[in-house]
Amino acid sequence: MLLDTLRQIFARDLNRLQQEIELYEDEHRIWHVEQGIANSAGNLCLHLVGNLTTYISAELGGVAYTRDRDGEFSQKNIPRPELIRQIEKTRAEVDQALSRLPASALPAEYPLQVLENKTSTEYFLIHLATHLGYHLGQVNYHRRLLDAGSQA
Repeated sequence: MLLDTLRQIFARDLNRLQQEIELYEDEHRIWHVEQGIANSAGNLCLHLVGNLTTYISAELGGVAYTRDRDGEFSQKNIPRPELIRQIEKTRAEVDQALSRLPASALPAEYPLQVLENKTSTEYFLIHLATHLGYHLGQVNYHRRLLDAGSQA
């Protein structure tokens, strides 16, 4: 039951991330960083794709992937269609990995120690879902602020 819920949440929020990227009126603003804003929406998008691909698709689903976390924050001006392609690929891989994960894996220790202390797989998946939601909110706010500013 929890796995089905997590699959729905990851799919929903990755769909919303895609919608946010698609809604930018000016594609270049996806990569814009205003004073006081640490990351562009494009870099947050790359970060979320890298995060979920590493910790769900690769670690739990067996997908071959080497993460470039520094690149997630340093790459710029990747075209919108490529960002969308990466989101779609991540959404499919995450869903596939979670659909194959047995419920008995949830209380087991997550294979990697990522946080300060070791956690169960269940805990870490919930952490990943809230991490996605946190950055999705930042992308939404970034888009609304920049698009509102371009209409002034």
